[in-house]
Amino acid sequence: MNAANGLLRTALRLAAAGVPVLPLRAGKLPFGNCPACARSACGDRPNMKNAGPCQCPAPCHAWAAATTDPRVLASPAWVPVWHEAVAVAYHPGGAGLTVVDLDNAAAVEWARETLPATRTVPTTRGEHWIYRGTMPSSNAVRPGVDIKSTMQYVRWLGPGAGRMAVLPAAVRALVEKEDTTPAPGEVASSLPARPTWGRSVATGCCHTERYVRTGLERGLALVRARTESGAGSQAFGVARFLAAQHTACPGPCGLAAIGEEIVAAAVSVGVPEPYARRAVANGLETAVERAV
Repeated sequence: MNAANGLLRTALRLAAAGVPVLPLRAGKLPFGNCPACARSACGDRPNMKNAGPCQCPAPCHAWAAATTDPRVLASPAWVPVWHEAVAVAYHPGGAGLTVVDLDNAAAVEWARETLPATRTVPTTRGEHWIYRGTMPSSNAVRPGVDIKSTMQYVRWLGPGAGRMAVLPAAVRALVEKEDTTPAPGEVASSLPARPTWGRSVATGCCHTERYVRTGLERGLALVRARTESGAGSQAFGVARFLAAQHTACPGPCGLAAIGEEIVAAAVSVGVPEPYARRAVANGLETAVERAV
């Protein structure tokens, strides 16, 4: 009884703060649908991917049942469920949030090296990094990393620590889809020749031309080596790394010209130009965000 009351109190407190919540049963799983909602017989809830008319008073449909309404949370249909619940979960997308779920120490180390600092919550095996803003959810975007935002739920493990940052481009880029292998019989696309980096576009750069060109050529070689897959992601990483070298320069440093060369390298191995441009732009933007 006390445990159930404690979970309900937590749920009500979160709901009052505008965070949609739901109960979880053993195994960190939502409660199953009632017979009327089983196998989508009810037509599903209005806020699901397949929007329907379901108005079931019970906590059916997992994340879609999450609510901020205290009358629902303490209703006759929900109270018995709280007695069986073992945890509280929340719908991050419904609260305007995105959670980067880091499932092990290696994933946490990657995040610390790659992503802007934000509010973090310790988990059993890793950490949750919480950002302001929503995006599509996706599992296994890289080893040990899941993105949970819209149409997903996250177990509530406490408020965490740190100032919550705005959802960065680097996280959005993790769920971008790319096709880096041209279809059989087709030739990889290419871009018209564009001016390369030089002092004419980098009048405020602190580095020598040899330093910049050496780093750029090494980065372009990494992108061109990804002939089967991953060239778009590699282009993002190269753009982010190279831009980070110029954060202390008074500028301009000609980053747009550097970006064009990276885009051309990605396109040369089959990355669609729109994707290549997004990846490179996100990489350049992320370097600036991390320097601020």
